[in-house]
Amino acid sequence: MPQRAQEQGDLNQGFNALYNFLNNERFLVISIHVLEQQKDFTIKDRCRFASFLTIAFHSNLVHLTNVLDHLLKDLMDRSSAQPKLLLRGTETVVEKLLTNWVSLCMYGFLRESVGEPLFKLVSAIKQRINLGPVDAISGKALYTLNEDWLLWQITDFKPLKLDVTFQLNTDADVERDHDSSSRFEVEVLDCDTVEQVKEKIFETFYNKYGYSQRWQMEDIDLEVIKKGEHQRLQDIDQTSQELEGGKKKLNTMGHYHIPNEASLVVIRKREKDSKPVIPNSEWADNLCHLISPQSVSVPEPGKKKFKVKEMYLTKLVSSKVALQSFVENLFRSIWSLHNGKPPIAVRHIFDILQEQANNKKITDPDVLHIWKTNSLPLRFWINVIKNPQFVFDIEKTSHLDGCLSVIAQTFMDSFSLSSQQLGKHSPTNKVLYARDVPHYKEEVKGYYRYIADLGSVSEEELENFLTEESQKHQNEFKEKDAMIELGKYIQKYSVQLESGPEGEDLTDMRDAIVQIRKYYDQKSTCSWE
Repeated sequence: MPQRAQEQGDLNQGFNALYNFLNNERFLVISIHVLEQQKDFTIKDRCRFASFLTIAFHSNLVHLTNVLDHLLKDLMDRSSAQPKLLLRGTETVVEKLLTNWVSLCMYGFLRESVGEPLFKLVSAIKQRINLGPVDAISGKALYTLNEDWLLWQITDFKPLKLDVTFQLNTDADVERDHDSSSRFEVEVLDCDTVEQVKEKIFETFYNKYGYSQRWQMEDIDLEVIKKGEHQRLQDIDQTSQELEGGKKKLNTMGHYHIPNEASLVVIRKREKDSKPVIPNSEWADNLCHLISPQSVSVPEPGKKKFKVKEMYLTKLVSSKVALQSFVENLFRSIWSLHNGKPPIAVRHIFDILQEQANNKKITDPDVLHIWKTNSLPLRFWINVIKNPQFVFDIEKTSHLDGCLSVIAQTFMDSFSLSSQQLGKHSPTNKVLYARDVPHYKEEVKGYYRYIADLGSVSEEELENFLTEESQKHQNEFKEKDAMIELGKYIQKYSVQLESGPEGEDLTDMRDAIVQIRKYYDQKSTCSWE
């Protein structure tokens, strides 16, 4: 026991040396510069280092911000590239660190101001897609924003309202607090397959309980109640229609003659070994739904192609109009000024960029505009718009991803300084928002201009903000473990770090590195660590 106490004391002392090293801004900045000079310190290593650094100082954002500011200024001072190309990637520690820092510091603004418009947009897109027929095999839909996902074949359909009851009660459901005997009214289409109806039923269920509480579709059966009798509904059964070439057509509500306001019951699957019919199963090549095997998916070249493209655009425009208010509410929640106060994190980053532009005597206003765009919308907002599942407890389908990509591209076009020259060969998503983008561009310029006119955020205001943000998320991450991971890089490159940059007095830093190296040697030989 005395030996273990001695070992513990030595380890504590060693970790304190590492802790003090990482909390020393000068040591940390020099270390990052030296590490990035090593050929085997890969882009993956740089991203990992930045991520561990973010976690390690998640509850000390003042220190993390000082390091970020220092590294940003060094990057821009040393850069020999064209100014407009700065901050476009994540090839350096500071660029990845900037992404993480913006994500942390913008979380409050995202939650309080942007979250609701984003959720409403995502919900509206999903509802729009499900408002019309969706081919179960390809995922293409009559109502979409993305040409690649457009179901251009004409399909007749009519809506149905179903009275759905859940009969899933088990002890496990009670423990998970699932109200599994609930009754819902669910809207479907007569051309929906059984699996699609399940999805719509459970979408209603998820709206109450969250997507993470989802049931597995293959564990669930649907039954329709007709004259007191229960009939099981399946995508493929002995009644399925067989087409030429041996393909089978998936059963739909129309196939089963399900009337409006019919009663359906959701039950646990009785046959555990039955195979669900899903688009990516091995059976998919032998199945069809709304797109018949004889239909031509690619139009003929020439004039016909452009006529079909005009037809595409007409269908896409109808969805664009239906979703327009949701798109604009999202965009303006991002670049509008709430109570005349833009986020302090945004002001701070823009202050640094303005200072660097002044130091470099850059007079072209386009350069500063591009720097701001590379630092904020390109680095943060685009990721949020394209990946709402990072923010909400929802599923992002491939089709939803396609629609969000169109909106995200429109968002980025709004920050672009180049004018769009559109013609008959232009992508439909560009044509779709061609009249809107110029107005958005003016709003973005006004947003940037207003923040610049506010002047620099004070040190006191910035520090108060960072301290408050740090306190909101204390004890959410294993900061000590992240520091230990950072220390492994210090240990690995200790020889190079001790040599350090020429002209720097590294006496104190070398002493700290010796202690850190000793700490990891002790950890590797410790009998109980």
